[in-house]
Amino acid sequence: MYNLPNLLTVLRIVLIPVFVVFFYLPVGWSREAATVVFVLAAATDWLDGYLARRMQLVSALGAFLDPVADKLMVATALVLLVQADPRISLAVAAAVIIGREIAISALREWMAEIGSRTKVAVSEIGKFKTAAQMAAITLLIYRDDLWSIPIYTVGLVLMFVAVVLTLWSMTMYLRAAWPSLRGPLLPADTSDES
Repeated sequence: MYNLPNLLTVLRIVLIPVFVVFFYLPVGWSREAATVVFVLAAATDWLDGYLARRMQLVSALGAFLDPVADKLMVATALVLLVQADPRISLAVAAAVIIGREIAISALREWMAEIGSRTKVAVSEIGKFKTAAQMAAITLLIYRDDLWSIPIYTVGLVLMFVAVVLTLWSMTMYLRAAWPSLRGPLLPADTSDES
């Protein structure tokens, strides 16, 4: 339970309020600090999974916490970015990404309940989506031009690439799950959990 990969995952969750504080800190270097915290969190996302596999420390707690930590950090960052720049295109992009995460999490949970979890396992397109999303959010947090490169504009373009990949990967997951979704509702599945 208390191993290095799990501690890195917990660190990612702990970094969320730190990220929020730096994002709003009324000093000139707040965006740079918030960017560093977000990049550190993204790095721990890769590192905890790598170490868990390499050191054979894959655990039930880690399998549960890792996607939760990722989604919490990404959703927090997107909400803050939309609050800082409330343009409709960014708001729609954030809504699509957050909505997809909720929908696919619910789909995976339901598929696990009926014993078909592997049909909605993480795909390659999902990994590209995550990379584009993390790069976009990093650039949007940093915001300022760098060596005459319009960082914010590049971040917006990458965000829309991430949205396309998000919709594409969601479609793939739903297609994989569609035969199960079209089947009859089993008696054990009739409880209302809302």
